[in-house]
Amino acid sequence: MKRLAIVLAAGQGKRMKSKLYKVLHPVCGKPMVGHVLHTVEQVKSERTVVVVGHGAEAVQSYLGDSAEYVLQEQQLGTGHAVKQAKELLGQEQGSTIVICGDTPLVTAETLEGLLELHESNQAAATILTADMDNPAGYGRVIRGDKGAVLRIVEQKDCSPEEDAVCEINTGTYCFDNAKLFEALENVTNQNAQQEYYLTDVIGIMKQAGDKVLAYQTADEAESIGVNDRFALSEAEDHMRKRIAKRHMLNGVTVIDPSSTYIGADVTVGSDTTLYPGTVLKGTTVIGSDCVIGPNSEIEDSTLADGVMVKYSVLSQASVGSGTSVGPYAYLRPGSKLGENVKVGDFVEVKNATIDDGSKVSHLSYIGDAKVGKNVNVGCGAITVNYDGYNKSMTEIEDDAFIGSNVNLVAPVKVGKGAFVVAGSTITHSVAENDLAIARVRQENKPGYAEKIRSRAQAKKNNSSSSKPQ
Repeated sequence: MKRLAIVLAAGQGKRMKSKLYKVLHPVCGKPMVGHVLHTVEQVKSERTVVVVGHGAEAVQSYLGDSAEYVLQEQQLGTGHAVKQAKELLGQEQGSTIVICGDTPLVTAETLEGLLELHESNQAAATILTADMDNPAGYGRVIRGDKGAVLRIVEQKDCSPEEDAVCEINTGTYCFDNAKLFEALENVTNQNAQQEYYLTDVIGIMKQAGDKVLAYQTADEAESIGVNDRFALSEAEDHMRKRIAKRHMLNGVTVIDPSSTYIGADVTVGSDTTLYPGTVLKGTTVIGSDCVIGPNSEIEDSTLADGVMVKYSVLSQASVGSGTSVGPYAYLRPGSKLGENVKVGDFVEVKNATIDDGSKVSHLSYIGDAKVGKNVNVGCGAITVNYDGYNKSMTEIEDDAFIGSNVNLVAPVKVGKGAFVVAGSTITHSVAENDLAIARVRQENKPGYAEKIRSRAQAKKNNSSSSKPQ
């Protein structure tokens, strides 16, 4: 049977008190509507229509060609919103999922269960429900004496008896597509909110003698609809725990899940250990047998197997197997480290390649550079890459030795096996296997230190005697 989906994303989200469109607020680094679209894709929806309103351009810009779009110019209720999709889906036959764009916690497993129950029973509608200890704010699922679903009543329209019901409507449904749009023609706005409720479709179908079922999720967190910042924090908390659990079940050691952040689109290999304070963001990919943290942030980066990162920040970087980074290193965008490289404490790398076996161990800046294999860069050495107007490249070939406190003024090249003496400022290229020294010759003046101390003391004494008493 053909599967379709309608994602409701037209609400203004006034309670968020934000310039950002509600469904674009991220949960674990991914916009809420992105989570929903991914879930719908997992249950093999052939056509997905997103109903947009306020902020339509921003939603379309983010989702791109992954969905079709219809505009709800006036927010007149969920029933009215779904009806806008009729021009695209009205002639289709099959099962249609209706889901809100602000419910990022609904899982593909739950949607698949909902669809299977619906399709195997040839139902007109199947509601995703949940039992809640505190159902305030949610529509109630009203059942008959034999347990059959009769209708859904919104919170503001509940009688005292209906208000006491703990089974709630999560806002996610599966409909027979043809019967959905047929029933929508009979929905009115005769209610406390004067809106066209999608929930009224259930009662209309029951009155027509159609089969209406309910599928109850075991996890009430899936019912969370994010309408304010508090609900956003709840969704973030549940999603973060879910992501950490998934990685742990796949063989990743997370020492303290409560203090470890793993983004929704992050991949981590087995036998990797994540220490407290680790933050993994964006599309980061981490291999197997790595040790990350404590207190490290990695965003949109790729780490091969066996990498160690401690107290460091990596952004849009690539790190080869067996390489160690940190403590207190900063790999900026364009950093590419080969295998078995060492980037040590207080080293910054930007738009630079450091090839296999090379070491930059302490207090260095390597920017706009190409460093070959088995190069040693001493403490305090830097590439001087900017003249105030343009960035220039530095190239250091294989097996070169760069002494401590060396300035390599770009553009410059240090040849294979060359040796640059500590304290040098190199402004011209160094040929293969040459030794380069560029510093003022040392001169020692016997006894001169005592003269300096005497002069300084005399100056200090004169200064003190001239002050008013």
